[in-house]
Amino acid sequence: MAEAVGFIGLGIMGSRQAASLRRAGYELTVYNRTRERAEAWAADHGGEVAESPRAVAERASVVITMVVDGPQVEEMLLGDDGAVHGARENTLFIDMSTIGPADARRIGAALSERGHHFVDAPVTGSAPKAEDGTLTIMAGGADEDMARALPLLEAMGELIVHVGPAGTGQQVKVLSNAVSAVNCATLAQALAVGRRADVNLEALLEVMGAGSANSTMLQLKGEPMLAHDFTPLFKLEHMLKDVRLCLEEAREAGAAFPAAALAGELYAAGAGRGLGEQDFAAVLEVVESLNDTRV
Repeated sequence: MAEAVGFIGLGIMGSRQAASLRRAGYELTVYNRTRERAEAWAADHGGEVAESPRAVAERASVVITMVVDGPQVEEMLLGDDGAVHGARENTLFIDMSTIGPADARRIGAALSERGHHFVDAPVTGSAPKAEDGTLTIMAGGADEDMARALPLLEAMGELIVHVGPAGTGQQVKVLSNAVSAVNCATLAQALAVGRRADVNLEALLEVMGAGSANSTMLQLKGEPMLAHDFTPLFKLEHMLKDVRLCLEEAREAGAAFPAAALAGELYAAGAGRGLGEQDFAAVLEVVESLNDTRV
């Protein structure tokens, strides 16, 4: 018998992930802080709209969260009207947000104390892969909890990697996203220098794409940067948050990640320029300012 699933958070990613679960045949109860968005999603895909996270858990044996950060996950799950207060015994909570290892472990422990189970399963792949259900999902949790979560994760992702106990999914995610942030900021710098040097930027992208400079980031962000198309697939403010989480983890481990620290400065400057709601490729505008040029 299929699990009854609750889904909390219907933003750029969550709305697409929930749609993948519906296509796989799961019945969903959904909640979003902006109720109109939840109602629009339910009208398009089917499912019940709950009045609160507590009400989601009352109707579900598995509760999935996909929100912005640790404080939001805590509010949705453990707050005054949080899902934990409506959850039946042995509810499985799967958090797919990016919240950092410390928050994941703390929230997971709080749920465990109440007789529930927890898997942290952040994702990578941005909106296009969420749309077609081909995300990469890095999950941390006990073996038995992973076995229970796996069918749902497989409905949303193409590659699911069980990386260790609860919290380790977040460790892998913030390190991975920091590398993505560095790659994007590096690409922006190359394009800005190329513009100042009167390089043919289309040719530059073509050559980099055919050699060892090629990357998923080049393929995703190169042409949009040239067009200054920063339609958000993954917001700059969210990438900044992830880089900061990575740097916190590095400091906790007594390790250095200077490239991520530099990228964090560029994304912080972007947020300061009002670019936080745009795609993180808008870091280009910060680099353009530093080089007094426009790509």
